[in-house]
Amino acid sequence: MTINTFITVFDEISWDIHGSKPFTSITGMKEKVVPMYDQGYSALIEDLHQRGLDKKVLLVVWGEFGRTPKINSNAGRDHWPDAMSVLVSGGGMATGQVIGATTRKGEEPVRRPLTPNDLWASVYQHLGINPEIAFPEYSGRPMPILPFGDPIP
Repeated sequence: MTINTFITVFDEISWDIHGSKPFTSITGMKEKVVPMYDQGYSALIEDLHQRGLDKKVLLVVWGEFGRTPKINSNAGRDHWPDAMSVLVSGGGMATGQVIGATTRKGEEPVRRPLTPNDLWASVYQHLGINPEIAFPEYSGRPMPILPFGDPIP
């Protein structure tokens, strides 16, 4: 399931904080998006734990990119592929841990760098999917569903 915290990017508050219209400013992020997100995400985690579903349900919150370490000329932050944050809860994983670290300004990984495929390997493991499964592409060549990546212990 995918949940967006906006109806549409255009003229709506969104997670995309490039700073200029139609995107959200850092102030909009601080005052509207983050409190709305924080309330919904924490309520969902609490509900899953109260219902005893925290072992069964793996909750992953993940954007398509990290954000630039520096503010842009529109008082926003652009896409940054060198480092990003992901929140994971449930699925029987150990709680209360931070895995990996970046430079002080979030520019690049400095400790235990992971790839998106490492997280996918963890999700597949939780779902009981063998990441080495391959499907034939249009010419018949086998294509693995996950060409690389290891589950996060």
